[in-house]
Amino acid sequence: DALPIWLRVREAAGVGMAAPQGEADELFDVKNSFYIGSYQACINEAQRVKPSSPEKEVERDVFLYRAYLAQRKYGVVLDDIKPSSSPELQAVRMFAEYLSSESRRDAILADLDKKMAKSVDVSNNTFLLMAASIYFHDHNTDAAMRTLHQGESLECLAMIVQVLLKLDRLDLARKELKKMQEQDEDATLTQLATAWVNLAVGGEKLQDAYYIFQEMADKYTSTLLLLNGQAACYMAQNKWEDADRKS
Repeated sequence: DALPIWLRVREAAGVGMAAPQGEADELFDVKNSFYIGSYQACINEAQRVKPSSPEKEVERDVFLYRAYLAQRKYGVVLDDIKPSSSPELQAVRMFAEYLSSESRRDAILADLDKKMAKSVDVSNNTFLLMAASIYFHDHNTDAAMRTLHQGESLECLAMIVQVLLKLDRLDLARKELKKMQEQDEDATLTQLATAWVNLAVGGEKLQDAYYIFQEMADKYTSTLLLLNGQAACYMAQNKWEDADRKS
């Protein structure tokens, strides 16, 4: 797989919704842990937090089960999410089914294609992300992009950036990053996307990317995702011994 190491780590879970600017997000720690790849911390925090509304409960559970997906604990997701669960959680279950059963992937893709051909609820951000993640895993980047462009969340934009970088369309990735910066420049997802773009640019931007990953590690916690980002920076500078220490 030609996918760079710093993208491959994100592939397992589909990437990471931001609260409107100026509004405190009661699920910040849950989401932030997920975004930086601290999946066990995300699970622990999701199990501890007491959401203020049924909508927030669903949002918490979405990140909880996506973190289990990132840990490849597909059985937990498939057992816990029932047919009566919310559409958002059904979307996570769909991705779990796809990841857990290679023999069923064609059938799951065919079913997803039918859903996408109908009127999709674009307010269901989770469905768009999970559908795009399935297409991305299936190397159907056109379908992934079509799906993501129906959403406006930071997380959809971040995944668009990833897909464009995989396609070596740095010019378009920069445009999407600009949209993220206009929406919320300080958000963790925007900072990570900035680092991914800087990695792709190379040269003096590699140091900028390295410092973003380091700042995240210092501010929150060091994770495999952040360490791999730093290792990718070193590798791009041919600093193989330093890269080996980080990876």
